[in-house]
Amino acid sequence: MNAPIDLVAGPRDDKLQSIIKLAILAVGGQGGGVLTNWIESLARAEGYVVQATSVAGVAQRTGATIYYIEMAPAGDTEPVFSLAPTSGDVDIMIAAEMMEAGRAIMRGFVTPDRTTLIASTHRALAVSEKMVPGDGISAPEDVLEAAKLMSDRLIMFDMDQLAAENGSVISSSLFGALAASGALPFSRDAFEQAIRASGKAVDTSLRSFAAAFDRTEASESDADPVLSAPRRNNHHVAGPASVLSDWQALEAEALALPAPQMATLGLRKVVDFQDLTYGREYLDRLQQFSGHDTGDTKLCETAAKHVANAMCYDDIIRVADLKTRQGRFNRIKAEVTPGDAPINLTEFFHPRGEEIISLLPAGLGVWIEARPRLAAWIDRRVNKGRRLRTHRLRGFLTLYFLGGLRRTRRKSLRHKIEQDHLNAWQATCLEAASQNVPLAIELLKCRRLIKGYSDTHARGLSKFSRVMDAASLVADREDAPQWIERLREAALRDEHGEKLDGAIQTVRSFAD
Repeated sequence: MNAPIDLVAGPRDDKLQSIIKLAILAVGGQGGGVLTNWIESLARAEGYVVQATSVAGVAQRTGATIYYIEMAPAGDTEPVFSLAPTSGDVDIMIAAEMMEAGRAIMRGFVTPDRTTLIASTHRALAVSEKMVPGDGISAPEDVLEAAKLMSDRLIMFDMDQLAAENGSVISSSLFGALAASGALPFSRDAFEQAIRASGKAVDTSLRSFAAAFDRTEASESDADPVLSAPRRNNHHVAGPASVLSDWQALEAEALALPAPQMATLGLRKVVDFQDLTYGREYLDRLQQFSGHDTGDTKLCETAAKHVANAMCYDDIIRVADLKTRQGRFNRIKAEVTPGDAPINLTEFFHPRGEEIISLLPAGLGVWIEARPRLAAWIDRRVNKGRRLRTHRLRGFLTLYFLGGLRRTRRKSLRHKIEQDHLNAWQATCLEAASQNVPLAIELLKCRRLIKGYSDTHARGLSKFSRVMDAASLVADREDAPQWIERLREAALRDEHGEKLDGAIQTVRSFAD
């Protein structure tokens, strides 16, 4: 019989315990590689042996890149380092975005007995959140509570905003927070020297570093980390005095409606999409709903939101207009390369024949669509991928010309189709509002199903039509609003509409 094995723990290996293990989660454009290089340079300058590895996540498409660093004081023998982080064996975890901190916690990289968690509270929505037809945004409050519970020490604030305020990117503010945390046995001067040694954007990086260092020291006295508030665009209306006067008149009318805040936001969106005349049409549509409002403003608020979205449909003109605005170029320059470094910008397009035909005058477009062979010939000529380099004059002018076609948009086939669809949907909602306001609200919300352009728009339009057809089967029931909500939510849950098929069959089973 074998002797029993003694499971009493022996003395801890001091060489193993001397290794500092640090992991970084960052997506493309957040400077994860730069931050890793700074930490490597810092450790080597302080007499440490360092190894750094990375596992790419293909930028924003499939997740963050994991950068992993191990370091130990130089000695007589070379330490043996690991190539990747292990659950329960990370000393310092740095997350360049709120949900990356959540993913680090889920993977076991953050543990309450040893891990210092440094994370930014801002949100950069992941593809998995954007691709959900409905609201797929994850709740940051859950991540914050998990971070408090699972980390040994938590340093969390909006490091992205702080970096932007100092003309830098988030890697520099993360480096400042790391320095102030004391998790690495190096002085502040040593951290700053690592930035200087890189020789790139030194001044702006040092400003952001210093701001994050001070903010981290101040946060030691904070009771709890505070989540970043959603960032909103500050609307500034400018133009000739006569045009501004007309705008102010429309804005005053929107403020007099039962849901003034949403009506004003919708008006701004519609005018930005087209012009003041289009804004006048928007307010006229809202006036028709205001007469049915029961006093709680829910009907008018819902109509203000979804009618504006319906009027501001996505087309090639809109995409080209947004891509050639000065504000977009300023934002890209600030996010990608602070300073005066040149930027090469490539736009990817894949127009279909029907999208080109939709730009034509309505009569001509209908004439072409009635001739399938001609429409197919046009599709063969235009249906291919294109790359427009908008940092060059030719590419920019091409898109600028397309964006300028919004002056002729009202005469186009696409606008006629959208207006006919909008009028039919609005008439259905107004008819319902005259008898059952909650029913009208749910029918208005069904507009959420239509978004995007090309194939995405076609799928959304198909789901919308199926939901509206099924809604007509239950319109006379007392629980009609609840059934329409179920149909809509089923349509939003999956891309292919399988859950919607099941919900429609349920409705037909008792409607028949």
